[in-house]
Amino acid sequence: MAIEAKKTLIMRIYQILDEYSDEEHPLTQQEIIRLLALHFGAECERKAVGRNLSYLKEMGFDIESDARGSYLATRRLEKSELRLLIDSVLCSRHINAVHSEQLINKLIQLGGRNFKSHVKYVYSVKDWEKSPNKDFFLNIEIVDEAIELGKKIEFVYNRMGLDAKLHGAGKHVASPYQMLLHNQRYYLMLRDDKYGKISYDRLDKMTDMRICDEDAVPLRENEGFEHGINYKELATAMPYMYSDKPQYITLNCANFMMDELCDWFGGSFSAKKLDETHFTATVKASPRAMLYWALQYNANVEVLSPQSLRDDIIAVLQAALKVYSRDKTD
Repeated sequence: MAIEAKKTLIMRIYQILDEYSDEEHPLTQQEIIRLLALHFGAECERKAVGRNLSYLKEMGFDIESDARGSYLATRRLEKSELRLLIDSVLCSRHINAVHSEQLINKLIQLGGRNFKSHVKYVYSVKDWEKSPNKDFFLNIEIVDEAIELGKKIEFVYNRMGLDAKLHGAGKHVASPYQMLLHNQRYYLMLRDDKYGKISYDRLDKMTDMRICDEDAVPLRENEGFEHGINYKELATAMPYMYSDKPQYITLNCANFMMDELCDWFGGSFSAKKLDETHFTATVKASPRAMLYWALQYNANVEVLSPQSLRDDIIAVLQAALKVYSRDKTD
């Protein structure tokens, strides 16, 4: 074989092991020789394969050899890790179907040829609910660069029309601060020039984005963010991404609601037994968000305080009752 091929042989052997081998599919030296010739046109002897396998092991690659052959024992990502990432992409509503399939195929390649048979279900990607926005990944790149440069961004914010397509609802200029994944949606934490305060807008609803020449307003100049971002509070204080100031809210909950509280608020709430069937819980959260959170559990959760939130919930329930009390013939 040529001198250049000899220099690259060790890398070619690693590529073969990475693509074709695992613990259930070890490769004999003869099989490695056949695959080298098939994919790279490289010819070598069994001694050269054995010698380069030893070199790879000495270099720290986790390659195991036994009577069956040799295989790559550890990968950059284990199969269980790849499945987790693939499932995350599959059920992510903010990634459109085309980009989801492309990203999943890249993840499958990291698992090698034998991994592909374990993830046949990825071909159902178009059956999942997905965003129609093709600018999503471009938006991430632009926002990332804008944050790095400390510049404002301009974008069109869209609303979904009756045709299930995005329609422009207005152009915005804003200072971007942080991208956040919340409730299977990607949000951009920003300060909109029009409103002059922090808000959270969906990245998958943004199109026609560009970086402006104007410097962004520093995050610490925003009320409530003088000391930066409290990520724990962001994760637990806003079950929905409203930007009003969090308050302490006391709830009367059925005992089985403890699972739901832990799922939504982690350990960021206090609880006290009330009787054999109920407990009280105190959370620090956005009142606007908690209005909708409490409504979805209205049969098993009662807001005790603040009174203003109780009044808002009562008003919503009364309005809903009025709607459902209408005669259908009206």
